[in-house]
Amino acid sequence: MKKLTIRDVDLQGKTLIMRVDFNVPIDKETGKVADDTRIKAALPTIEHAVKNGAKVILLSHLGRPKGNVDPKYSLKPVAERLNEISGLNVEFLPEVVGDNVVRAVQNMKPSEVILLENTRFHPGETKNDPELAQAWAGLADIHVNDAFGTAHRAHASNVGIANFIPSVAGFLMEKEIEFLGKVTYEPDHPYVVVLGGVKVSDKIGVITHLLEKADKVLIGGAMMFTFLKAKGYQVGSSLVEEDKIELAKSILNKASEKKVDFILPVDTVIAQKIESGVEKKVVEIEDGIPEGWMGLDIGPKTVELFSEALRSAKTVVWNGPMGVFEIDDFSQGTKSIAEAIANLSATTVIGGGDSAAAVSKFGLKSSYSHVSTGGGASLEFLEGKELPGIRSIADKKKHVG
Repeated sequence: MKKLTIRDVDLQGKTLIMRVDFNVPIDKETGKVADDTRIKAALPTIEHAVKNGAKVILLSHLGRPKGNVDPKYSLKPVAERLNEISGLNVEFLPEVVGDNVVRAVQNMKPSEVILLENTRFHPGETKNDPELAQAWAGLADIHVNDAFGTAHRAHASNVGIANFIPSVAGFLMEKEIEFLGKVTYEPDHPYVVVLGGVKVSDKIGVITHLLEKADKVLIGGAMMFTFLKAKGYQVGSSLVEEDKIELAKSILNKASEKKVDFILPVDTVIAQKIESGVEKKVVEIEDGIPEGWMGLDIGPKTVELFSEALRSAKTVVWNGPMGVFEIDDFSQGTKSIAEAIANLSATTVIGGGDSAAAVSKFGLKSSYSHVSTGGGASLEFLEGKELPGIRSIADKKKHVG
């Protein structure tokens, strides 16, 4: 999947319209950016464009304002934070399209940067409205897509613009395609997939697709209880998707047919409430979980079992925590597996979302080959789906600019 990148284009004097992912949390009290990870992740592409003499128009969404102008979703605090950490003197325009935007772009000099207001303030953004896409495309020579987090959505700012001007990948998008492409299509073996999180239904596509590739699949998180119940174990008041038990059985059968080592937990940390400081204990899965108690983390024997299964891996993909890691009482399983994966000499990919939040919490982010910036997008990529935001980027064989 060789896509043209910003490296392949002569940028001098060109105007770029760049889709970035500045969908960051804003502190309700201060009105300031609470976590600037995504802003920092976009900087290398922006700085490369500026250094090479391009004019840069930045587009991003923030939250879900549903096509209405809503001040609490304004990108103004993002522009302020971007200026603080980049030193680029980014101009913020409180509009999405229109005459003021056109004038501001016409007055730009090379190496200047403008950030437009939240793309989702316009109802045409999420509908991939061609008029809106054409208005944005008309401002620039080249579209740069660096927003992997929205690659699974066909919106005007990431897909629509590419119908009117050439689209190339930014550095972040390039890295996502490279690492996720490798683990999805050409993994080195032994290949171990670690899946957690709440619902089996969220991961069906990933499990089914990766059963074709993986040597081992390790299951933790609340989704383990649907599988354990499918195998006839007593799971007490643990979270179970009753309507997915038959599906869980068919996945277990398929794993067996494919000779994939499908490993479920052998013990779990249980409590009666999802709160810190409550009474908790470890029970063996074979002994069952009493009624009124629920499993909230994998237990120490499971940590050993999973760590042993990971030891020989050459490729690891991890998506979804092993327990309620946000509460320290139930975070040990997730932390231990995070450390076990971090210490491997293997290609290690974290599939965005809660897993990315967990490795950040434990200070391990830099220990992995790649931590994806997109939860939903990385899941769909791992399912083998072609994402519209990647499909719309020009292929290497075509020449741009």
